[in-house]
Amino acid sequence: MMWSVVTVVLIVYVITNVIVYYAQERFLFKPEKLPKDFEYKYPHKDFKEYNIEVGPGENINGIHFQLPEPKGVVLYLKGNSRSIKGWGKFAVDFTRLNFDVVMVDYRGFGKSTGRRSEEAIKNDLQIVYDVMKQQVDEKYIIVYGRSLGSGFAAKLASTNKPRMLILESPYYSLRRMARRYIPFMPLSLILRFPVRTFVWLKYVKCPIKIIHGTNDRLIPFKTSVKLSKINPDITRLYPVIGGGHNNLHTFEEYHRMLEEMVNSKLPKPVSKEETSINFKKQKDKAVEHN
Repeated sequence: MMWSVVTVVLIVYVITNVIVYYAQERFLFKPEKLPKDFEYKYPHKDFKEYNIEVGPGENINGIHFQLPEPKGVVLYLKGNSRSIKGWGKFAVDFTRLNFDVVMVDYRGFGKSTGRRSEEAIKNDLQIVYDVMKQQVDEKYIIVYGRSLGSGFAAKLASTNKPRMLILESPYYSLRRMARRYIPFMPLSLILRFPVRTFVWLKYVKCPIKIIHGTNDRLIPFKTSVKLSKINPDITRLYPVIGGGHNNLHTFEEYHRMLEEMVNSKLPKPVSKEETSINFKKQKDKAVEHN
């Protein structure tokens, strides 16, 4: 009897793992698909649609929001839902600061085509970045990644030399996130999108800015605290007090932080001789009384 129960449990466990392996994309990605002839409309904004062929029958679709004399350009890597049709409205957060914005749809989102995999997405974004480098010097490129896009943004910054990396509501890795919900699964074997943000941040050389809501229930704020310690000399963490995962744009402080980030310069090294950094706590000597 006992062996029968064990056998049933094992069979259910194996079947569950198979289901998770093949169905995980449905949990990770929430794409909105658009017809090829769909026309983007953003009133009062100057933009250009573009398509980049990344392989036979594989196309990455994007939008370039343009300004007359921009300070630079932001490569905006969005979250895991919808398409750039809806995300395009957030370009104003950077165009108001006089930065062009380039947005792209991942494979299977919007008008972008091709079979999704972690390697394919990383390769696609590198191709997009290479095209951008042909048009503007890297010192004017800011790589921005929100939620799902934060991991891929970290990867891009680790293998290139952009001016800055901005991560909004980032995760340590998708594998660690998945472990919160299915801790009993052998994720190292079945997860096809581990996306290891924490690994890539070690190799980033440009300034890293991390912005995160303190009340984020999907990706806890403590995640960004851990990420900020990986490359601390060039990283600064910006907490949005009371912010959640999807509402940071509703906080005025968030927009002030973005402005400070994009206008900031690489800080000078802190002098150990001219500051209190080396001061050690002195123990008060007890006063002796006769």
